[in-house]
Amino acid sequence: MPELPEVEVVRRGLERWVAGRTVAGVEVLHPRAVRRHPAGGADFAARLTGRTFEGARRRGKYLWLPLAGTGTSVLGHLGMSGQLLVQPADAPDEKHLRVRVRFDDTTGTELRFVDQRTFGGLSLHDQTPDGLPDVIGHIARDPLDPAFDDAAFQAALRLRRTTVKRALLDQSLISGVGNIYADEALWRSRLHYDRPTATLTRPRSAELLGHVRDVMNAALDAGGTSFDSLYVNVNGESGYFDRSLDAYGREDEPCRRCGTPMRRRAWMNRSSYFCPRCQRPPRVTA
Repeated sequence: MPELPEVEVVRRGLERWVAGRTVAGVEVLHPRAVRRHPAGGADFAARLTGRTFEGARRRGKYLWLPLAGTGTSVLGHLGMSGQLLVQPADAPDEKHLRVRVRFDDTTGTELRFVDQRTFGGLSLHDQTPDGLPDVIGHIARDPLDPAFDDAAFQAALRLRRTTVKRALLDQSLISGVGNIYADEALWRSRLHYDRPTATLTRPRSAELLGHVRDVMNAALDAGGTSFDSLYVNVNGESGYFDRSLDAYGREDEPCRRCGTPMRRRAWMNRSSYFCPRCQRPPRVTA
């Protein structure tokens, strides 16, 4: 699934191409694309028509478009294969086009939600006082947010009875970090994914947080991570940060730091990639 850098790349594109534009009409072409909007596709289209997008916002891996003067937002769930594309209005429809949003201006482009696997979708939600869609009000700030509280995060790590990778994927503790960037940050920090968070000193947790930020900023500079054609930005261009990954997907390849073959282990229905020499597993105490 897309992680913070991928979603931020999409957000920046939407901010450029959609902010300030008023909706002239909406076509819902597949009911699953609006299944998180309980009132259904016709209500979704009616409530969106005539409204103006204020801009594009993001917290962690969540993306939304506030509607001016309404106190509501369109929340976009990209799921495994969802794409929000800005296309010329006369461009041929994509095979898996699910929702089309037309605008009342002469720019000549429209917003399309394309989703091959239909795990994603669009929905309308009321906003919290902080401006978030109410269904994601519990999501923590992400490490690239200027208001992220480093000290509170470090203290929470010490108090949690969990392991470091589980903590990085806990969206109520720190948002935006997924499996790929967790493995990358842990490799850079020389930390095993099963290291108990209670054993992390303040300097070590600060170092880890710094590597999380570094790897995400590097991915942003490259346009995100893409392993196939399903992740693209609003112009249909794939990211290419996968060429620079140090851990994820490199099973049996030499560690770029010490040369030891990298390993992969099954972990929480995912995979964890690590160097057995640089990232030694925690000792098991009797």
